[in-house]
Amino acid sequence: MESSRISKDIVRCIVESAETYIAPDGKKHSVVSLKIVASIADSQRISAKEVEITALKQGIIPRRYLRNIGTIGIDGQIKLLQATVAVVGAGGLGGTIIELLARQGVGHLIIIDNDCFTEQNLNRQIMSRESNMGEYKTIVAAKRVREINSTIEVTKFLERLARENAQKLLSGAQVVADGLDNLPSRLAVEHACRCLAIPYVYGTIAGFSGQLMSIFPDDVGLSSIYGSSNTILEQGIETKIGNPSAMPAMIAALEVQEVVKIITRVGKPVRNQILLVDATECTIDRIELGR
Repeated sequence: MESSRISKDIVRCIVESAETYIAPDGKKHSVVSLKIVASIADSQRISAKEVEITALKQGIIPRRYLRNIGTIGIDGQIKLLQATVAVVGAGGLGGTIIELLARQGVGHLIIIDNDCFTEQNLNRQIMSRESNMGEYKTIVAAKRVREINSTIEVTKFLERLARENAQKLLSGAQVVADGLDNLPSRLAVEHACRCLAIPYVYGTIAGFSGQLMSIFPDDVGLSSIYGSSNTILEQGIETKIGNPSAMPAMIAALEVQEVVKIITRVGKPVRNQILLVDATECTIDRIELGR
């Protein structure tokens, strides 16, 4: 009874606080501002995320998500706010993935990384600044998320993911996004995701090229690319040809789009295929993977 009363109070507060927004195409939307969301959350002693979800269920859009709704719809935004996504690695790929997922409105982010920022990160890692050299990437990323979207819950693990702890660290996630820089860790993530029965969005970069695919538990995976050898190298050609600034952002954006498609079911994920991105020629090739 108490829960029902409070729920009705929240709905009433949201509806009474809603404003009308007229889009450039002339369509009218009921919206609620960031300030109002925070005020209702404070007065009703609930999280801002609960307020946003409740508003969306009434057809009232938090202003911050107005530009999301045209593509994923209100139901899609609710699914994102209710979702948990793990990002393994908070460097070049991972930092941009975290930034974009926070802006998209994924409700709970698990960030896993035990590394600190160094000067060679400054060319490509969106979270790195001259002022935070030596700081843990996970802590910096969590702070950045709070600055972008205070609605989002963040769980931090200052640990290096390995086969022994991967399932524990990834437990509770609906999807895992790849921000790693070495193949053994990727294989550990893939194995854990299969055990947990959740999708793994794989991405990697080297020079002006990158790769992407989404691996569901029953899909072909990394062994179709790298084989099943026990003598896999720790890192690949990227150690020689480098990681220029644009490539992490390009592949990270594609990874985020895969995560959004998987959660909202809007669009078709890249499954049992690999995308090969070549920025020198501005081409993307799609290759079918055999079992």
